[in-house]
Amino acid sequence: MSRFDLTPLYRSAIGFDRLASMMESANTSSNNNGYPPYNIELLSENHYRISMAVAGFAQDDLDITSHENTLTVKGTKESNDEQKNYLYQGIAERGFERRFQLADHIKVTGADMENGLLHIDLVRDVPEAAKPKTIAIGQTS
Repeated sequence: MSRFDLTPLYRSAIGFDRLASMMESANTSSNNNGYPPYNIELLSENHYRISMAVAGFAQDDLDITSHENTLTVKGTKESNDEQKNYLYQGIAERGFERRFQLADHIKVTGADMENGLLHIDLVRDVPEAAKPKTIAIGQTS
């Protein structure tokens, strides 16, 4: 596993510690093996939707948390003591944890489950203080 040393950036730049943690989390989350599959959809300029294929999971088996610009979706499947004799098993019945790095000002507005798909709605809500301001030349306040 390769690691990047960003220590020289800390000497002359401020705020790159978050960049280092984002790179580290991207490196560790790349071993998800693509399970479960998901789509990220742009609904409008500031609205997004993540759709995850969670066939076989009930709503009680799923846990969605948002903390410090990280969205975590975790699925835990209770193990059945009942042995089944599959001829072919193509539906995965294992637990998972999928993490998404969210940009600043992205908020989770809701989640819904329909036809084996988990839909998570997101919105970009930039506060007025963070929006660009036009400064008129020649006016002082």
